[in-house]
Amino acid sequence: MLIGAHCSGGVKGAVDKAVEIGADAVQLFTQSPRTWRPPNPDPETYERFRARREEAGLGAVFCHAIYLVNLAAPNDDVYEKSLASMRSTMEIACAIEADGVVFHVGSHLGSGFEHGLERALPALEQVLERCSERTWLLMENSAGAGGTIGRSLEELATLFERLDRHPRLGVCLDSCHLFVSGVDVTDPAALDEVVESLDGSIGLDRLRCLHVNDSKAPLGSNRDRHENILEGVMGEGLGTFLAHPAFQELPAILEVAGLDNRGPNADEIRKTRELHARSAPTKRRARRPKG
Repeated sequence: MLIGAHCSGGVKGAVDKAVEIGADAVQLFTQSPRTWRPPNPDPETYERFRARREEAGLGAVFCHAIYLVNLAAPNDDVYEKSLASMRSTMEIACAIEADGVVFHVGSHLGSGFEHGLERALPALEQVLERCSERTWLLMENSAGAGGTIGRSLEELATLFERLDRHPRLGVCLDSCHLFVSGVDVTDPAALDEVVESLDGSIGLDRLRCLHVNDSKAPLGSNRDRHENILEGVMGEGLGTFLAHPAFQELPAILEVAGLDNRGPNADEIRKTRELHARSAPTKRRARRPKG
């Protein structure tokens, strides 16, 4: 398992930050997460990123869509800005040879799941056209608040089928989001059920990334509140998620506050590695991926 982190600094500085904290993999924003304005293309910066990644020996790189994105939005202005941001993120991700773009579909804001799909699907088709063989589009499960789409594996599977099982469409599973949406990932049997459901509906070969976060909020609360490793409701039980046999070859990205809300640090990486080591993978056998 590659233990990594979401790091600040964007394309110019995230690799250096990852090296500083001892991460095996990195996730980054390609633009400021607080604004819609995308950066201008910068081929020299992209080339430096690729060289620095190779020099640092990072095993995986992911870009995360900004949180303003809502591809299910009924509002046309938000929808168009979201689509433009997703296109830009994918184009930059391909330019730096990232392994994937992680995104949340967004919320239908009360217009209904089917209406939200009608909005999201054409946008996602455009983004998928911009993928490369290396750089995939990864659906992340949501915490389930409000009218969010992707709150369950069933909803992700619906998107997957409606997009004709696109060959570069994958999944990112977030431990905190699963937990607050009602799946107790600290319980081996419950986690096995999730893995089997994913394998049967989408395929374990499409699972390309994990987000490893403890939770400030209780099981089934639908509140997206990440907590530092071992400091939240899951605590030591998060080791069950880290230890599942199906997850052992995957990048595991931390999205925790760290010290003084400065993001994941070396101590969080250390705690995660130690938790993984002492939660050694059980003898439960992961189902063989389809395909």
